[in-house]
Amino acid sequence: MARSTDYFDRVTKGLEEALVASRSEADPERAVRHFTRITRQVLGDPEAPAKPGALKPGETQFTCSGIFFLAPARDHMTLLADHGFPANQRLARISSKDSRPGNTVQTGIPAVVPDTDVDPIFRQILASGRVGSSVYVPMHWQGQVIGMFNTAAQARSMYDETDMRMQVLFAGMAAVTWMALGGPAYLAGVSANLPPWKPS
Repeated sequence: MARSTDYFDRVTKGLEEALVASRSEADPERAVRHFTRITRQVLGDPEAPAKPGALKPGETQFTCSGIFFLAPARDHMTLLADHGFPANQRLARISSKDSRPGNTVQTGIPAVVPDTDVDPIFRQILASGRVGSSVYVPMHWQGQVIGMFNTAAQARSMYDETDMRMQVLFAGMAAVTWMALGGPAYLAGVSANLPPWKPS
């Protein structure tokens, strides 16, 4: 879909807002939460939910976002800096080979799925409802993937390749912020308080 100047202005201002807000944080998760929060506000086509076929009967538009950070063993990921996920999915863990998130961290290649109904490797992870459109962006640091930044919506065709490219910018700044504030040590502390990882 064509993007207007207003779209790029909104995204640029959102990225600037996230950068400014993250600077005042000493906690790495709180800092990167500004990036995940703002992608929900600025990315996507705001008119998508009203288009035919975007929502099925009984569905209601919502958005969610978060970062699945790779554990040191790289066998699973832990959800942090999340917005729109139910409380019982706080610190949810999934295999690093699981569906779209796993594909993203394994390949290091971003992806956008405009319609999850027709994506062959999509699996629903959000417990409160099926997302219809989703963006998956790897978080890179010093040649390694350290996690996967996800933004998703109920409405199909909410996101396209332009949104994916814009989210790459958010993910890059979030990765720098995470590492600068000691994110790996923070994740290790979180993981130490969780039960041992067992694939489901």
